[in-house]
Formats: sequence, C-alpha cells, structure tokens
Amino acid sequence: MPAVRNSARMGTVLALAFTSLFASDAAFAERGENGNASQPTQKANSDAEGNLFVSVGDVQFDRSKNGSGSSTGVLTSTTPWTPPACWYAPTYTPAELEEVKVPVWEAGSTGNEWDVAQRKKYLNEDDPSKDFNKDKTGKGYWWGSYVNKSYPPGWDSCTEDYFWVDTGDDPPANIPNTITPEILAGLAYNEIRVPSTKVTLAPAGETKVNLPTWAWLDGADFKPVSVTASVPVLDIYATATATPMSLRIEPGTADAMTYPASGVCEINNGSIGEPYAAGKAAQTPPCGVKYLRSSGDGTFPLRATVTWKITWTGSGGAGDDLPDGNFGATQDVVVQEIQAVNR
Repeated sequence: MPAVRNSARMGTVLALAFTSLFASDAAFAERGENGNASQPTQKANSDAEGNLFVSVGDVQFDRSKNGSGSSTGVLTSTTPWTPPACWYAPTYTPAELEEVKVPVWEAGSTGNEWDVAQRKKYLNEDDPSKDFNKDKTGKGYWWGSYVNKSYPPGWDSCTEDYFWVDTGDDPPANIPNTITPEILAGLAYNEIRVPSTKVTLAPAGETKVNLPTWAWLDGADFKPVSVTASVPVLDIYATATATPMSLRIEPGTADAMTYPASGVCEINNGSIGEPYAAGKAAQTPPCGVKYLRSSGDGTFPLRATVTWKITWTGSGGAGDDLPDGNFGATQDVVVQEIQAVNR
C-alpha cells in the first residue's frame, strides 16, 4: 500500500533524526511525507474560474488573491513570531481510521505493547459495530495532528493520539492547538507571496556622484494581497491580508545620503516613491539616494526592503493584527564621477 510505504519511509527519517524524542511515541509512526500526521497525500483542485485550492490535510488555501509571478517572495516577520507549528483538526471517519490503523497493527511496526493499547482504545470487544466509533458514523470525526510543512519551532509538539469529537461539540479543552480561526490566520500568513522589491532608479543609466537619484516602485504591483485558509467541515476560515506600508533604502555604502534622511519612504496614495520626469534633476526626490563617491570599477549593493502590514479577519467576527513582514532585494548600482570638460 502506498500510504504504508510512505509512512515507513518518513518514520525511518524521523527515527534517525529524533530517536530519543520519538522512541516511545508511536503516534508519529503514521506521519506522511507532507508532514501531516494522518493523511499522506495532498490534493489540488480548481474551481470554474481557474482559482487553485490546495488541500493540505484538512486545511484548504485560496491563493487566488495572492501575489503571483516568478519574482514573488516570502515575508519575514519583523518580530520573533513564527507560523503555527502544528495543530489538531478533523481527520478521519470511523471507516477511514480503521483503514489506517489495522494495516499498521498487522505489520507489527509499532511493537506489541503499543498495538495492544491501540486495539483496546479503538475496538469494542462486546460490540464490533462500535469499533472505531462506527455507531457514530456521520455524527463526528476522529481528530489528528498536522504539522506545518515549513517545520517551524515546535512542529513536533502535537503528540496526542487520535481523539473523537462529536459534530457541533468543541474539542477537549485540555488539548492545546486545536484548530481555530487564529491558527488558520497564521497558516494563511505563511502562504502570502509579495512582489519583488527591485526599485526603478533615475535618471537612467549610471548614477552620478553628488546628484540625487530618484527611486520608486511600480504602484500597480504594490497593492494588498491575501490568502484565505479554511476548514470546510468545521465552517471556519481566516483571511490574512498584506498591505504595503513603506520602502527602506540602504545604499550599500556609508558614503551616501538617502531621501528622506531615515531611508524609509512611506506609501503615499498607493505609491512608493515618485517616478522621475524631465526637469526634476535639480529637485529633491521624495524617495531616493545620493552617492558621495564613485563605485570605481565595481558597484554598490543597494538594498530595497518593503514592509507589509498584516491583518486578518475570520469566521465568527474574529480578527486582529499579525506582525509586520519584510521582503527585500539587492541590486547593483554603478556610480560614476561627473566628467568635467575644460576648454
């Protein structure tokens, strides 16, 4: 069976890396290759408009309003915040969990002591019709643990075995990290992609020493982007939205001045910086840089970083702010001396 082979392969990797951690924790023996403790495959589907919805376990992501293109990148939080590491959510019907558990027991891969305890938990000696809660089919789900595919700190902390939750009931209060809109918001944040931050510099061509260089970003590219994460079976969702706030310019040398002096260009009327136009050479740019010496035979590594404000809204009226995110890029700038002509 592919699922069993996948689980065995991933189990081997985990065993080599974390032998002491998981030696007594067979709950991770069934983890699939995608980091999901209970479902070894991913599913991708498109709607009639062509929007892609990728299912990772029980969480679906709508990226139709996300940044797109080969030059997009991942945000880095401005604080030590990390995305949700792991969580619990509806995973299996009674019949589906039986299909997962029984082959594992028959293979004997988790040891006799564990198998005996598992059979005692999921089988009903007096009434086999109640095995795996089959008598509750359609009235709830077995919940399992899922791991964020980026494996942030704490990804290995969800060690609870499968537990049952009736439809309409809250999950057990003593089990942390059960799925909520707030967790979904963090997962959606992790999926946001923003456009490249390569700035346009002008006047065109090589930059000159002691002459202001205008810098700006294409306003059409720098609009809010968002990702929605949802759990349809629970009818909960969260949308994380990234809105551009400012551009920080770092000239790549101490021998330079920035405009404004802080080097931070705030967004204004949906634009960052102002395009250069003929006749503006003597003006001070609202966003730009002035180099005070030549780059010689080389270049200066100008760094441009956009800060994005992250907010989220979710089901039940939930919502809040998440830490701002940064995304930047470096570009080489040639700076030449102004050539004087003596007559």
